Amino acid sequence: MASEVRERIDLKSINCEKELTLAVIGGKWKLIILWHLGLEGTKRFSELKKLIPNITQKMLTNQLRELEEDQLVYRKVYAEVPPRVEYSMTEYGESLMPVLKAMYNWGKEYGEKVIWTDEHVQQPGTVGSVEAAK
Repeated sequence: MASEVRERIDLKSINCEKELTLAVIGGKWKLIILWHLGLEGTKRFSELKKLIPNITQKMLTNQLRELEEDQLVYRKVYAEVPPRVEYSMTEYGESLMPVLKAMYNWGKEYGEKVIWTDEHVQQPGTVGSVEAAK
């Protein structure tokens, strides 16, 4: 599994551990997937898709595969008909939760003090905001 990670991540371009971390968890969707699994626990594919409505099925599949290869997410397949697959955090994935919570808190404070200070710009998820309209 580690060889798959090394093949996907260009280790020659990484100069420090921070860059390695960003290479593993970077991108638009991985942090969101990890956030939901970390806060809400084990989820099925369809549950994750509902929680992240703007992600395509193909992208969710790819991101989950990469997170599994990187040993941040565990995929459990049940021998049932129809087959059931659940995703949960591994120990490495759970170790990222303090970082994700710190990023959430930073973004919330930054948004409130810098981004959403204009009375015409509303926070995501509020009525009339760009995010709520999506």
